[in-house]
Amino acid sequence: MKKLVKLNKKKGKSQITMLALSTALTGIVGFSSVSSASAAVPTITEKLTIENDLTVKQARTSNETIIEWKNWVNDRAYSLTSIQPEKVEQQKIPSSNFEDLEMLKPLLHDKRIVFLGESSHGAAEFNLAKTRLIQFLHQEMGYNVLAFESGLGNAMNAQGQIGKQTAEQTMKNAIFGVWWTKETLPLFDYVKKTQNTEQPLVLAGFDIQQQGPFTNGDWLQNSQLAKQLKDTENELVDWSFGKDLKGYQKAKPSIVKVYTQVKSQVKLKEKELKAAYPNEPHIVKLMERILSERIRLANEYVELDIQSNIELEQNNPTTFYKTMEWRDQAMLANLLWLAEEIYPTEKFIVWAHNDHIRKAQSEVMGTPYPVKFMGELLPEIYKKYSYVLGIYMAGGETASNNTREPMNVLPPVKGSIEDILSTTKKPYTFIDMRYRQNERGNSWMFEPRLSYSWGFIQESLVPRDQYDGLLLIDKVSKPNYLK
Repeated sequence: MKKLVKLNKKKGKSQITMLALSTALTGIVGFSSVSSASAAVPTITEKLTIENDLTVKQARTSNETIIEWKNWVNDRAYSLTSIQPEKVEQQKIPSSNFEDLEMLKPLLHDKRIVFLGESSHGAAEFNLAKTRLIQFLHQEMGYNVLAFESGLGNAMNAQGQIGKQTAEQTMKNAIFGVWWTKETLPLFDYVKKTQNTEQPLVLAGFDIQQQGPFTNGDWLQNSQLAKQLKDTENELVDWSFGKDLKGYQKAKPSIVKVYTQVKSQVKLKEKELKAAYPNEPHIVKLMERILSERIRLANEYVELDIQSNIELEQNNPTTFYKTMEWRDQAMLANLLWLAEEIYPTEKFIVWAHNDHIRKAQSEVMGTPYPVKFMGELLPEIYKKYSYVLGIYMAGGETASNNTREPMNVLPPVKGSIEDILSTTKKPYTFIDMRYRQNERGNSWMFEPRLSYSWGFIQESLVPRDQYDGLLLIDKVSKPNYLK
């Protein structure tokens, strides 16, 4: 789950109060589960106050320099004509609809993974823009795997049964509830329509967090074991939100035993698995992987999570940070496994929060998560052949993860990333940084600049050290959530 942050000034220091949001959808640490596909995620509220001696600053800059930067951006930025998802006509979108995205082809022609970030999970326009970008990347550039910051097993389940379900049900099975919106639904309608073409867009997940059942267990043909699996999934969620460390240590062997028993049946029930998941040809390998991950999670992670719950009540974030690192290490391992073992010849699109994908998260000043996330841990060979797009907003309102209440996006700070890019006065502004050398007019890319995470958490980062490109959406709004 992601922690939401409020910054308050106290005795010359930044006091960071972190309230745990009840969805695991931003995804930093811990588990969230739903009792059914459409149920709300259980709420947990943790409070942590950290005295942070670092003051978030950007370099002092003259008005003349800022004007110079803005003139440079005005001359070189690209403006998207639309962020609305395109309509499929006779199993294809007319290529002429993507003329405003043609500038991406030379930037991405040799890239295997395109990371699509977002500074908030609660912005309708982010969902729309990313959907249209995915349509372009898939149809025009052959990116055939779409991997979400959502459960490995849940996406497996959704892909395997995509032919049996509506686009909305596939969406709800595959991804966390923060993206269950009218703005995201066209993406799953598009995914579904591609399944019977020569170039299907395949759904995948790489998160280790629980988000509801990843299988109903019918393929086991053993109702008792299937029920044990379901009960164990729920039990694991309950433990991860608790503080009874000794109790969990006693219960852990029986939890691991159930997952081990189910895993032992996977190859024996290959025929039944393939019948249950006809649209997932890799179902055996995927099912074995998710069960192995559950065993590792039960053995390693949940105790950390419980210890973190105890320490957070004492304003001690030590183990909390360890759980965040554990999660991102596991997400990266899953993503690399998918890229190397399941889809070794395919190109990937990755959908996740900016925090997870940027290249040096631990160097971001002002972030409440000063640890190495998956983007920073990505092997160098993958960094060479990937492109990281950070997506930001300059105004409007975004939604809270758990309450879904609107939150105002703060006005851009003078000289900030949002301020510099918004000089175009266009609704959707893209700038490439990957292939830029430091020159007169673009030094802002190579030095610390302020920006807002979630529209109000002030951070300082060197843009080119974190991203390859930036997309600024001038104004965002709260998503239209589906029940």
